[in-house]
Amino acid sequence: MAHMLSDARETVAIATAPGFRLLRHFFDEASQRALINVVSDVLRTAPLYRAAMPRSGAPMGVVMTNCGRLGWVSDINGYRYQPLHPVTGLPWPPMPTPLLDLWSEVSGFEGAPEACLVNFYAPKTRLGLHVDADEDAKFAPVVSVSLGAAGLFRLGGAKRTDLTTRFWLVSGDVVVLGGASRRFFHGVDRIDPAPSPLLDQPGRVNLTLRRVTRFDPAQ
Repeated sequence: MAHMLSDARETVAIATAPGFRLLRHFFDEASQRALINVVSDVLRTAPLYRAAMPRSGAPMGVVMTNCGRLGWVSDINGYRYQPLHPVTGLPWPPMPTPLLDLWSEVSGFEGAPEACLVNFYAPKTRLGLHVDADEDAKFAPVVSVSLGAAGLFRLGGAKRTDLTTRFWLVSGDVVVLGGASRRFFHGVDRIDPAPSPLLDQPGRVNLTLRRVTRFDPAQ
């Protein structure tokens, strides 16, 4: 892939989070713009929508959509993965090749990703501490791409009460939650309100690749 910064990119390991990797500036500016074009293509058939919290039905702060065989949804009935967009009723668009290539390079997991969450964070949006635990592929990592405005990321531990570390994710960064860190609490505290030259509006786009169903390489 032409976007790789193999010699210049920085890999930062968080000592308290085994399996966590922060790949600084993984995508250069041209590749970030190419990814935004990919996202625009996804939105043409799977528009952003505002999910709701289970039980209460309160709207979430983040607006989202998905691509891939499955998509993560949330509504009054709970969190789950499903093959259809909850508003249009249409199948999610296929996973774009650049995202499949990214997964192959950094995940260290043989099975292919089945869902990519596309989240848009407006400047005042935050995402509280949580664990991604709706997948049957318990040992598959989560791979996340930041585009646009910087986001203040918070990483904790296996318990909600564990100490947390905060650091900024900037456009082009890739995060891998693997190993023990796959079940660590994490969230987004703040979005930089400064305009981003990558987007036509303030805010941050986050692409989150996940394997959902169990994978048995022997099959």
